[in-house]
Amino acid sequence: MAVSLVNAARVRAFARAQGLLAKTDRIDAAVLREFGELLQPEQMSAPSPQRQRLAALVQRREQLISILMMEQQRMTQTRDPLVRKLGRPLVKELERQIKQIEEMIEQHIDDDDTLRGQSERLQQVKGIGKVTASTLLAELPELGHLTRNEAGALAGVAPCNRDSGMHRGRRTIRGGRVKVRRVLYMAATVASRFNPILKAFYQRLVAAGKPKKVALTAVMRKLVVLLNQLLKNPEFTLA
Repeated sequence: MAVSLVNAARVRAFARAQGLLAKTDRIDAAVLREFGELLQPEQMSAPSPQRQRLAALVQRREQLISILMMEQQRMTQTRDPLVRKLGRPLVKELERQIKQIEEMIEQHIDDDDTLRGQSERLQQVKGIGKVTASTLLAELPELGHLTRNEAGALAGVAPCNRDSGMHRGRRTIRGGRVKVRRVLYMAATVASRFNPILKAFYQRLVAAGKPKKVALTAVMRKLVVLLNQLLKNPEFTLA
């Protein structure tokens, strides 16, 4: 069975354009059928079992880190020493599980030639570590098969114009995959300080009057485009 993955917001906008403001299973089914027939979204291939396992491990790591952060916050907010004492074993157990699952992720990548090669290729860029590489491989499996614009859009770092006539609105980013954008933000923060090329690019934008957050977003877009090119073209080398 051929499957296409599309942004749900696009389908709802398609329904509203037809004057369909109500939402039921019957309406959704009809709208999805018409959307597919008219716009012919690109078919996606099924992910490999190795890629599915990596995605599951990365997702579990994210969940454990989220739980750990919430528990640590609770412990800092309580004044009762007994409550803090009861919470410490849970924090230690969460830290143990996070370390364990990170080792499992690393081993899973090492055991697969394709994943290992792609991870090593991504880490050639200063600012990209093992965690960022594994997250990108799990959450952005299309990386290496995209155009420049597609890479930026899927990561949610492509600026969208808001112009009308003589008016030039402020460019903003929207959409994309939150987990991908999150790791790209951390990677761009490091790259803007230690990657010679991206550091110079970042400083040039700031010197031109761009807000630091805007300049950092531009670094994020440069990063994802570069990473896509690295996986797309085996002959491409970093200067």
